[in-house]
Formats: sequence, C-alpha cells, structure tokens
Amino acid sequence: MGFWKSLFSNSDAAASQTIDPERETVVKTGDRAGDSRIFFSTEREIDLYELEELCDAVGWSRRPLRKVKKALQHSFLVVSMWEVRGSSNRLVGFARATSDHAFNATIWDVVVHPDFQNKGLGKALMKYTIKKLRSEDISNITLFADPQVVDFYRRLGFILDPEGIKGMFWYPD
Repeated sequence: MGFWKSLFSNSDAAASQTIDPERETVVKTGDRAGDSRIFFSTEREIDLYELEELCDAVGWSRRPLRKVKKALQHSFLVVSMWEVRGSSNRLVGFARATSDHAFNATIWDVVVHPDFQNKGLGKALMKYTIKKLRSEDISNITLFADPQVVDFYRRLGFILDPEGIKGMFWYPD
C-alpha cells in the first residue's frame, strides 16, 4: 500500500472544476529506428479516428464516434500518451476518468498499443492518471477490469471487493 500512501500524502491540493491541460515527458527511448520520447497530455481534443485505431489495435469493439466524443467531453480527466519521433506524434495510450468532483472517480478505457505494452508504460499511464486525480483531492478511485488485467491493477494497489463491497450493474431488457 506504499504507492497509495504516497498519493494520499499530497492531498492538500485545492479541488477545481476542470484539470488544466498539460504535457509531461515521461520516457526517452531509442532503438534502431531512432530516438523517440513518450509524453502524457491532458488535452481533451483528441483525433477520434486515431483513438479508434488505438482501440482497434488491442481488439476492442468499435463504438459510435459521436458517443466517444460525448464521453470525452463529459469526462473529468482525459489522459493520452504519445510517442514523438522526429516531427510526428503517435497516440500510443489512453485513459479517462469520470468523477463527482469531490470524493469519487472511476477510471475508464485504459488502453496501451500492443507495440508499447510490457515496457512499463501502462503502469506509468495509470500512475500519472491517479496522480492527476489525487491532485484534485479525489480520494476514492475505482475501475472495472477484464479478468486478464486484474493482476496488473492489483500490482498498482487496487483491491477487489474492499470490505465486501460489490459493484452492481443494471442493463435494459
């Protein structure tokens, strides 16, 4: 739980209605094809087709782009992860969160391009997202995880069914 303690120790930040967009370089990489760097952005203006391609790359079902646009507009936080190589930017990761702006936030749609998985970038994306939520004094962060990624989130400090609490769902008939 040390990870969570480090986040909660900075809870004196004043809560705001929106999170100002920013860019933060996280990783510099180099390979045969040349140097690149990875940065995060909280700018919510994302090319929806580029986001759709990223989701396609991991095998997610397509969603109507008008609904994706609406979801982004109404999200409390949007985090994108970009590879910069030369003068080109490539969307390689994404996450977003909804919130009541006071106590609770839920992280949704965490995705990292397969070419960038198993390099610590998913962990960096999640830590950055959590850090941004904590900077807004959000203390209860939840998410929904497919069975194959539960261990990934456990390693980040998320727990299943805390104190016997169960997520419940309602679907129209």
